[in-house]
Amino acid sequence: MAEEEKVKKARKKNPFSSPSAWVTLIVVIIAIIASFSSFYVVDETEQAVVTRLGKYLKTTEAGLQFKLPFGIDKNYNVPVKVIQTEQFGFATIKAGRDSEYRNNITSESSMLTGDLNIINVEWIIQYKIENPKQWLFGVYEKKNTIRDISRSVINELVGDRAILSIMSTERNNIEIQAKTKMNENFDALGIGIKVYDVKLQNIVPPEGVQEAFEDVNKAQQDMNRFINEGKEAYNSQVPKAQGEADRLLQQAEGYAAERVNMAKGDVARFNAVYEEYKRSPKVTRERLYLETMEEILSGEQKADIIDSELKNVLPVKTLGGTN
Repeated sequence: MAEEEKVKKARKKNPFSSPSAWVTLIVVIIAIIASFSSFYVVDETEQAVVTRLGKYLKTTEAGLQFKLPFGIDKNYNVPVKVIQTEQFGFATIKAGRDSEYRNNITSESSMLTGDLNIINVEWIIQYKIENPKQWLFGVYEKKNTIRDISRSVINELVGDRAILSIMSTERNNIEIQAKTKMNENFDALGIGIKVYDVKLQNIVPPEGVQEAFEDVNKAQQDMNRFINEGKEAYNSQVPKAQGEADRLLQQAEGYAAERVNMAKGDVARFNAVYEEYKRSPKVTRERLYLETMEEILSGEQKADIIDSELKNVLPVKTLGGTN
């Protein structure tokens, strides 16, 4: 009895002296580990790809999610709502390998144009991950693949155009076509991204001929400025001339209408006199004669009566008036 009491006292002092206590401790530890490895959090900007024993299981949305513990299920959070950017041709600082990086940048930005000139092009692309499953498992070297396809597309578009058009009028067309072609290539590869924007930055010729191309570019800008000034002068003068032409046309139409109405009135008066003349020719002739003489000799006018042989000239005042 004394020995049993000693054993009980020893167990009270050391609870892990019995096998059942160890089993309980192990179970508790396993439960804690399982609880911590059974849940994961997905951010608002993410989606999580869950694999079970290394095989794709499902894609989950934002929030607190459950999975099987002990590494049976694994989650990979992917930022699907974040715009990501890749830069090409920019001489940014890379510690430890500056010379190698500059050489890569030079080869990346130098391109051959359609008219066999060398040009340096800098551009950026902005994309989002649309399919997390494809992003994780579709392509192994994702970043390198994105860069290789982007360089290939820009090289193709630059190689189809002349250098002057690339530097001036074709920038927007290159950006639009580049975005379309890149998305077609990425969809074909199943990389799981979508390009939302392609922006060309600096487009310059090599250093040896840069000044000459700047002169050409300046000349083109001057040409465009002169064209715009000419259009502005044209737009200001043409409406003014059109208004003056309309005013003169209206005056001419008014004058024509006046002359036509006067002619119609004269014709109407002549017809009226002619009708009277047909009814009484003698009376009408005398009346017309008297009216004409009255009109000639009216007022304070003077008349000279000259004989047929021009021998005598008699100044006569108006016959009907008084001197």
